[in-house]
Amino acid sequence: MSCSVDINIYKLTNKNDMKFFWAVLFLPAVCSMVCQDDLSHKKNLPVIQTTRQYQKSIAGKAGFEMVDLQSAVPGCRFDIRYSSANNFLHRKLYPPLTSTYCRKQAAAALAAIQTALKEKGLGIKIFDAYRPYSVTKELWEIVKDTRYAAEPAKGSNHNRGIAVDLTIVNLETGIELNMGTDFDNFSDSAHHNFLSFPDSIVQNRLLLKSVMTKHGFEVFETEWWHYALPNAKQFDLMDLSFKQLKSITGDH
Repeated sequence: MSCSVDINIYKLTNKNDMKFFWAVLFLPAVCSMVCQDDLSHKKNLPVIQTTRQYQKSIAGKAGFEMVDLQSAVPGCRFDIRYSSANNFLHRKLYPPLTSTYCRKQAAAALAAIQTALKEKGLGIKIFDAYRPYSVTKELWEIVKDTRYAAEPAKGSNHNRGIAVDLTIVNLETGIELNMGTDFDNFSDSAHHNFLSFPDSIVQNRLLLKSVMTKHGFEVFETEWWHYALPNAKQFDLMDLSFKQLKSITGDH
């Protein structure tokens, strides 16, 4: 919504000089009222956009730094969907990526999960982790459903670097376990409480859920693939580019 007002709509004559005076006098107040809804979500929602802001935000906070998951989780597989057209939008939202990023706390938990699954001949495959705030705004304009997308007014746990979208794969074959739906399936069948599947699929989802929650992640009830660390508000929202993160971490 624009806050601009075309002053030329006032036909200035001596007769209307007073009307023009009052219009100009109250213009700032009118503009403020018009723009209130547009700006309200920004007033108390700081978003980190520079490496300097990022470094300041993690100072003295162990485990808050962002790390490259390819380095932090050995053997992890990646299929970063928003780096390709293989997603529900059928277009790229990220630059080409062979790995991605998250907070060190989350990465350590994922490494432990990878180790636990490896004993069963299994491992994790990551579809998404860190997501720039600008991409969250773009997704919201299309989805606008809090069951499947985060409102920009609140931000996403992906923007905080503490959320991950993932599945389980067979390490020998690389084939994903059948979870009943693909990633980013916006239907009831993607919900954790949807049980109208063969028992093998239900058990696959339960395996992912149990190993994730055992290592500190919380469930997102409407997406079987989405997990995040608790206490989200202690982690700042970020709109750092992947190029910025590469320079920060020195990886991939």
